[in-house]
Amino acid sequence: MAKDGGVKAIGAEDFEREVLLVEEPVLVDFFAPWCGPCRALAPTLDTLAGDLAGKARVVKLDVDGAPDLAREYSISSIPCLVVFKHGREVDRIVGMASGRRIAGAMEQALAA
Repeated sequence: MAKDGGVKAIGAEDFEREVLLVEEPVLVDFFAPWCGPCRALAPTLDTLAGDLAGKARVVKLDVDGAPDLAREYSISSIPCLVVFKHGREVDRIVGMASGRRIAGAMEQALAA
């Protein structure tokens, strides 16, 4: 899997291992390469991934390459950021969001 900055790109085959079976919180960026807002959000997520290194994970999943997962998690609009902890969704941010809002969601997941 490729890495873009601190954000690890995963595929459907990696989702369980990289997101659902880990102890630390995981922020999943459900995105598509053709999505302008998704591209605009990428630098913010790269920075956040660096800030959270060792405490939480930030991964991205291309919804075009994983339509079944997008359906399973009811991803109807992108970008869609979903925070998982212990394999369960604990927060969701749809659309553009500030770095502060995203970091706040991750801090809540870390504190819970």
